[in-house]
Amino acid sequence: MEKLTNKEEEIMQKLWDLKKAFAKEVQAALEHPTHYNTVSTIIRKLEEKGYIKHKAFGKTHQYYPAISREEYRNKFVGKAMMQYFNNSYKNMVSFFAKEEKISAEELREILKMIEEKK
Repeated sequence: MEKLTNKEEEIMQKLWDLKKAFAKEVQAALEHPTHYNTVSTIIRKLEEKGYIKHKAFGKTHQYYPAISREEYRNKFVGKAMMQYFNNSYKNMVSFFAKEEKISAEELREILKMIEEKK
């Protein structure tokens, strides 16, 4: 499974939200105006890469995710953790704390979740 470009990820996010959609529906759901032909091309690339599949309705296709958002997230968060945080969750969490991207309250909630799983 290869990493997606930003635009591919944006389209994939919309398709995960929509569950199934025609290219025009994906285009309409995008936050930034994108030409239909561009959306259609990216959708075909996503299908070639194995991220989506389609059901044919005559000459048009309805697309749906071939992998879940969770599968994609797990693959690439793990890869980012290896590349940027020396494969350490501690390093990753401390990075977010130093950058003030996570609050003390959120850290307490995380600790509570960890303790409840024991």
